[in-house]
Amino acid sequence: MPKKDYEARVPQVREELIQMQVTLQQAAFPVLLIVAGDEAAGKGDVVNLLNGWLDPRGVETFAFHAPTDEERERPPMWRYWRSLPPRGRTAIYVGGWHQDALSQQPRTARAMERFDRTLERLAHFESLLVADGALIVKVWLRLSRADQRARLLTLEADPDTAWRATPEDWMNHRSHSRLSRLAERMRRVTHTPESPWQVIDATDVRTRNLGVADHLLARFKAHHQKHRKPAAAARPGRIVSLRSEGLERLHAVRLDQRLSEDIYEEKRDKWLGRLNRVVRTAAAKKRSVVWVFEGWDAAGKGGAIRRLTSAIDARDYRVIPVAKPTDEERSHHYLWRFWRHVPRAGRVTIYDRSWHGRVLVERIEGFCSPPEWRRAYEELNDFEAQLTENGIIVLKFWLHLSKEEQLRRFRHRAETTYKRHKINDEDWRNRRQWSAYETAVGDMLAMTDKLHAPWHLVPADNKRFARLEILKLSCKQIAAAIGDDI
Repeated sequence: MPKKDYEARVPQVREELIQMQVTLQQAAFPVLLIVAGDEAAGKGDVVNLLNGWLDPRGVETFAFHAPTDEERERPPMWRYWRSLPPRGRTAIYVGGWHQDALSQQPRTARAMERFDRTLERLAHFESLLVADGALIVKVWLRLSRADQRARLLTLEADPDTAWRATPEDWMNHRSHSRLSRLAERMRRVTHTPESPWQVIDATDVRTRNLGVADHLLARFKAHHQKHRKPAAAARPGRIVSLRSEGLERLHAVRLDQRLSEDIYEEKRDKWLGRLNRVVRTAAAKKRSVVWVFEGWDAAGKGGAIRRLTSAIDARDYRVIPVAKPTDEERSHHYLWRFWRHVPRAGRVTIYDRSWHGRVLVERIEGFCSPPEWRRAYEELNDFEAQLTENGIIVLKFWLHLSKEEQLRRFRHRAETTYKRHKINDEDWRNRRQWSAYETAVGDMLAMTDKLHAPWHLVPADNKRFARLEILKLSCKQIAAAIGDDI
């Protein structure tokens, strides 16, 4: 492209990019621009140029280098989830998660299998974001082997840019054909109609620059047109069971089990000691533990959590009370706020209510649409699979309560001065929807009970029995996971 033509077009493109940002501020989706490509194709130059053309207050840039200690101690996708922009903003990724995958450079059949699994996980990750409304724009800057060599020689010849032509760049240049085939494989697996790859010839710098900007603008205009009308608010409908076996399992829980105070105190200290031991052993083996507590209102989740934490060093655990999402949390994918709290290796995180709210309260109250909560079962299973694949031990408890015992506890809270803060109008309203919640819980149990993250149903009419049962089940599952004999 002649310099004169380029300079004539740049002001118009810059104006359109700024207008895109202004429009995006009022939109209900974020924009993720991924600039990847061959070595020396100018990924950094393009990103720097775009940052100069865009308003810096509405855009953030990310480049993923070798994982830090903090990142290595968590599932691989953790650092990508943390970088996601909120709705109304833009994030630019230099190379993105795709360049990370390509850095594996598989050379054996087994390595290629791992590479393909990584690609499938990246494609699934993008599908979650797209389903939530995000616009993902992916460009691949292509450079032929000859042009790559010429670009590297040009960089080396100038003292100011010689540092950019690294020995690694030259090594990759010698493997240009093999790396191009890997990149083609990556693009094929991660290319979808909603999140396609656009290959741009990077030989001519001016054509490359405008090609990226024009593609971004075209994708944004089409996406904004599609999402211009706000989605109609989901209306709570009649809750119909999807799979009956979960509800049958719930109804089979024996709620008449009791434990005397003397026996409870005798056994409690023994199991607290064992819990302390297995948690410390897990920490020594760099195994994290995640507890998930769900259950009826007033079922005793808080009391059970306090007993658990009394056996764990306060420096090693965090309790995450999950309430209504904040404005910041609502501006992201619903799983974002849970990914943020995934513990480091050897640490403990306890969730007082969890991501399963997507298929419980959000389903029942109409906070998400039927397509959203229906696909959530797979999303929740995938999230927990990523945790366990990384060595995290996931313990999930549903505290089950009879309707009569809940009423008794509600009244006791209302009549006790120091407990009144624990009861409100929403609790009574939820109680009136007991049947709907029961059906939703049954579906949750049927759809999200997996070998790697099983549900434990705990009879909670008797608090002592429930607390001791949680201690025992926790010790046994952790011990089994770390190969310890309790």
